[in-house]
Amino acid sequence: MVGWSMSHQNLNQFDFMFAGGASGCITRATCQPFDVLKIRFQLQVEPISHHADSAKYRSIFQATKIIFKEEGVKAFWKGHIPAQWLSISYGLAQFWSYEVLIRNASKLEAFKNFTPLLIFSCGYIAGSIATLVSFPFDVVRTRFVAQSQQKMIYHNMFSAVRDICRKESPVALFRGLWPTVLQVGPHAGAQFMCYRFFDDFYKKINKKQNSSLSSTLFAGSLAGLCAKTFIYPFDLVRKRLQIQGFGHARDSFGIHFTCKGLIDCFSRIYYLEGARGFFKGLAPSLIKAVFTTALHFSTYEMICNVLMVFKGKS
Repeated sequence: MVGWSMSHQNLNQFDFMFAGGASGCITRATCQPFDVLKIRFQLQVEPISHHADSAKYRSIFQATKIIFKEEGVKAFWKGHIPAQWLSISYGLAQFWSYEVLIRNASKLEAFKNFTPLLIFSCGYIAGSIATLVSFPFDVVRTRFVAQSQQKMIYHNMFSAVRDICRKESPVALFRGLWPTVLQVGPHAGAQFMCYRFFDDFYKKINKKQNSSLSSTLFAGSLAGLCAKTFIYPFDLVRKRLQIQGFGHARDSFGIHFTCKGLIDCFSRIYYLEGARGFFKGLAPSLIKAVFTTALHFSTYEMICNVLMVFKGKS
């Protein structure tokens, strides 16, 4: 299972890195449309409601229809290249660091029993490390999704990085890092902790010793649902910070949102949009979280199992 176990004792750090990167790649390619919808909702200042005449996006179905009509099916994979780099680097760093932390903790007498606090802590650290490694790709991905098809500013990942560094400074590639760390650390910790809990619960109910595809899908989907709900406001604030200085490319999307930092961003969202503003895009985000977390953990588990088979034959 994810985390140290006897079944994976022959795998080394490079195996965990490969499995984490590959699972991130597969998950991103499959679930990217949910991410596009979520980001579009998060960046909209106007209310998301069928009764909001001034809003561009009013529901998941309506937003999907509008994006398809105005920008074509390719729009649902906007920013896919930097998003893939984001997912691969994040998955590689997260699972590698988590496995290393758990494996080393297992050697200490005090941590013979994997308590929820230990799993949460290792997941928290792993998520924070992965965020630092992958964050510039997240900023570039957000810019691609945010820009209008009629007013393209960036045409490929390398030109986007070059333009951001030249026009806004390299620091802009880490804009929104603080709320991201505040979000991703607890989110990753909660994911791993909930995954372990639901995986053990599933195996206990079905009287099985080892994790299976059904148990990892079950545990992953519930872990994603629980973790995403708790940290969602930080995810929204992160996206708002990442598009600061980019309003000229969003003329067709409604009101421009500007802020001066983390605290100002929270206060302006509350003042302009109310408490519900912190949960814009939650519906597609939860749908995405259920599918992506289940797919992420299950593909990682299956890839580790395949690697074990190959190592057994060699």
